[in-house]
Amino acid sequence: MPEPRRLVAGLSVAAIFYDFVNNEALPGTGLEQTAFWEGFAALLKHFTAANAALLARRDELQKQLDGWYKAQRGKPHDQAAYEAFQREIGYILPEPPPFTVDTANVDDEIAHIPGPQLVVPGSNVRYALNAANARWGSLYDALYGTDALPETGGAARGGTFNPVRADLVIARARAFLDANFPLEEASHADALDYTVQGGNLVVLMPSGEASLKIPTQFAGYKGEAASPGAVLLKNHNLHAEIVIDPTHPVGRNDTAHIADIILESAVSTIVDAEDSVAAVDAQDKILIYRNWLGLMQGTLSALVEKGGKSFKRELKPDREYTAPDGSSFCLPGRSLLLVRNVGNHMLTDMITQGGAEVPETVI
Repeated sequence: MPEPRRLVAGLSVAAIFYDFVNNEALPGTGLEQTAFWEGFAALLKHFTAANAALLARRDELQKQLDGWYKAQRGKPHDQAAYEAFQREIGYILPEPPPFTVDTANVDDEIAHIPGPQLVVPGSNVRYALNAANARWGSLYDALYGTDALPETGGAARGGTFNPVRADLVIARARAFLDANFPLEEASHADALDYTVQGGNLVVLMPSGEASLKIPTQFAGYKGEAASPGAVLLKNHNLHAEIVIDPTHPVGRNDTAHIADIILESAVSTIVDAEDSVAAVDAQDKILIYRNWLGLMQGTLSALVEKGGKSFKRELKPDREYTAPDGSSFCLPGRSLLLVRNVGNHMLTDMITQGGAEVPETVI
């Protein structure tokens, strides 16, 4: 039985996609349904023709290349002739004169912040949430729960809390702070307290006070300046947050009451609609589109079962801080999200125009 379809603006649209756009994607955009579908049809007509021309040119080049390979079968390879042929058919274009590229409105995560990029299947809500929320992660958890630290000498991970391993975690974390945010003639390992005085980070040591070797690495704090709940540091445009909490099980037993160190980690994520998923028909695609819509609106969530308990996993909010000068600011709580769709050659019958399938990448 054929799937139901809707006719609108000269398009034949799978009903499930039509309903998704009208009932879920358009509300809140300020776009009226009729205006959207008419504009969408015009865009499809224009870019479908342009896409077809590009694919035809690609096929033409491929046929010429195939002909060359067949004609050269059994002959020694002639690199100069091969390159001349590619230039002749326009596969290799003339090298242009020197030029510069002027870009604008490029996200900092692409232009200025070095960091890992994740790829996650857009069809899996839980994975997508985990990736989006991976912008910030616990250094303590990463050290304790992975093989970054040895398990010798009684430092096994195991299923219960191991104080021997915890001591290794804290020592390595302090070494991380010393390597990336060094103090002037002092070590974070000896810190007793962190305070903010006159817009500067002051670290109380057994022998007095210490400050950062590079004072500008102090980026902000949470709570009161005299007794902050967190200290924000910055290096190479990446942030590290020292969480200070004397009531926390870890912070309670720490000389400086450090409960954790949160690192800015996966700064960007590709939400994949192609390679890591099998999304073929309209129903498959709408699952991904719906998840992407939830990511864009900040409403995506999932019920997660773990350890016999269930909880709701949601997108994390922005992180609020006080700057050294006393002003307030926020840092993104989520990874910058990119989307990877299919290539230009993939057509779909989810929408047809004039009886012909249209490029999925244009949709």
